[in-house]
Amino acid sequence: MKSILRLTVNGKPREDAVAENTLLIDYLRDALGLTGTKQGCDGGECGACTVLVDGRPRLSCSTLAHSMVGREVETIEGLSHAGNLSRLQRAFHEHLGSQCGFCTPGMIMAAEALLRGNPRPDREQIKAALAGNLCRCTGYVKIIESVEAAAEAVQ
Repeated sequence: MKSILRLTVNGKPREDAVAENTLLIDYLRDALGLTGTKQGCDGGECGACTVLVDGRPRLSCSTLAHSMVGREVETIEGLSHAGNLSRLQRAFHEHLGSQCGFCTPGMIMAAEALLRGNPRPDREQIKAALAGNLCRCTGYVKIIESVEAAAEAVQ
């Protein structure tokens, strides 16, 4: 059964008829075409599907779309403005924070939430904020350095 889902996605109000059992990741990817959010483990363990809900990281693969009524959802696509990369996106590019890139959107969204709440995190705080995000390609050094560089860019 479908019902109307009213929420805000990347700053734009939305009203869509959505099946009540639709996961947020499927709504974002299939209904809205926001494919930057990745489906990794399909069980809430890898963090590739991380989006921000009211500014806080949330796993979209284990969240029902209808639980987002009246809330603000932000995806990786919502971080860039007028074709310009956000400071985190730019830092990941410039500091080689991604390899295959599959985990990168989730990493960036988790790091974005951290930097909004703590613009000057230390290395341990960055590690803690990214603890729910897995990368199979790197040793996390470049990822952490990318977040540090983004934090320094706003100083």
